[in-house]
Amino acid sequence: MFDLSLAELAFTASVWILPVLVAVTFHEAAHGYVAWKLGDDTAYRLGRVTFNPIKHVDPFGTVLMPALLLLMSGGKFMFGFAKPVPVDFARLRNPRGHMVLVALAGPGANLLLALLAGLALTVDAFLPAAASDWVAHNLLNMVWLNLLLAVFNMLPLPPLDGGRVAVDLLPDALALPLARLERYGILIILGGMFVLPLLGNQLGVDLNLFWWLVGQPAVGLMTLLFSVLGLGG
Repeated sequence: MFDLSLAELAFTASVWILPVLVAVTFHEAAHGYVAWKLGDDTAYRLGRVTFNPIKHVDPFGTVLMPALLLLMSGGKFMFGFAKPVPVDFARLRNPRGHMVLVALAGPGANLLLALLAGLALTVDAFLPAAASDWVAHNLLNMVWLNLLLAVFNMLPLPPLDGGRVAVDLLPDALALPLARLERYGILIILGGMFVLPLLGNQLGVDLNLFWWLVGQPAVGLMTLLFSVLGLGG
């Protein structure tokens, strides 16, 4: 932990900052855009249907948490999120059905970005050598981070997108108790990401729930994508 030299830290930050900003910005902008097109202009009126990352940055989720994860992992891992785009589901033309489309828009944008970054990797070798390594690191991180975000956000826990989809699709007997978890959702998420692994380290047990539920599926998707694109591991 915290064993990076200044030069290593500068390089590592330079190949993670852009992927994080692009991933979280497109994710939230996609939510706002789809909601706007389906009848709710709340995000549009607040200037959140934009690719300007400043409109979406969350001090903890976009700055502090990614920086801590970067330092704690020795420059090997970063993850983050942006301020959620406000959506008034009651204003959608078909509130129940359209809520699913709005929720899926964010992870869908991340999957598209991962695909585009993967395609860009196939032509990275044609860049000048001085730029190729830096660009390749950015693109690899872009693929990885967007797949992580897509999988993470589809976990069936409100306020994550997968939770909203589950609430909409499940029968009321299951949907209502799940919806009531939303007020505790962020605490459950942070506990799973940070508290459980620390507790597991003390007990000598692997309790890295985040890696089981998000990391491993994202690795599988990345392997599949690279196989389809003809890219090496």
